[in-house]
Amino acid sequence: MRLAFSTLGVPGLPIPDVVRLAATHGYHGVELRAHPEEPVHTGIGAGERADVAGEFKAGGIEILGLAGYTRVAAPGDDGPVIDEMRRLLDLAHDLGAPYVRVFPGADREQTPERADAIAARRLGTAAEYAGDLGVRILLETHDSHRTAADAIRVLGLVGHRHVGALWDVMHTWLGGEQPAETYAALSPYLGYVQVKDIASADDTTPLPLGAGVLPLSDAVEVLSRHEWDGWLCWEYEKRWYEEAAPLEGLLEAGSAHLGRLLNDSA
Repeated sequence: MRLAFSTLGVPGLPIPDVVRLAATHGYHGVELRAHPEEPVHTGIGAGERADVAGEFKAGGIEILGLAGYTRVAAPGDDGPVIDEMRRLLDLAHDLGAPYVRVFPGADREQTPERADAIAARRLGTAAEYAGDLGVRILLETHDSHRTAADAIRVLGLVGHRHVGALWDVMHTWLGGEQPAETYAALSPYLGYVQVKDIASADDTTPLPLGAGVLPLSDAVEVLSRHEWDGWLCWEYEKRWYEEAAPLEGLLEAGSAHLGRLLNDSA
């Protein structure tokens, strides 16, 4: 398995510094938060996209994917949601990133059946465009569909190889799933895995990996046991928790911790 971190942990950091941090601290890739607050988003032009891709290539670091904020099950017209996914897919293609992350984002007033149908219809439409570009859309286990059991209701309806799943270990745990259950459900669809750590279900302030309660060792063990050879991406949500320690000082210990988990599971 290869290691990455998300720029959600280093909000606003210039791309050369992101690449330097990854190369210095033992990470093979980076998940880029695609948002106007960040250096990389759908509004940047062709020249800026080429510069970003060049920085990563020169540093020997891969762009794992783009963390977008499209909510595919949200109420409203399909058009704006599909257009937003297409813009993200174009950006990923231009940067050479294999994945685009989207959220479920269903409204509480929607029935699960209605939300699943809306999400599947939009993802199925965008999947054809994704296939043409060679990029895969990943539905994260998050918000209205936080467990694998929730996510596969949508993915099963889509049935397209360019739509898969992003396993966020925190959300599936908060939803009551054990890693073995989550993997069993998501394995046919799995793009990559987001790891993190927190103090408790009531306090999700990000902690250094291994300092909290999330079952990271169990997750890595089940992935290793099934010889899954993908990415583990540390999503340290510094952007939402100003009181959290800076990620820059934690990166080396984080990669070392994941390395130990991988060795113990080998």
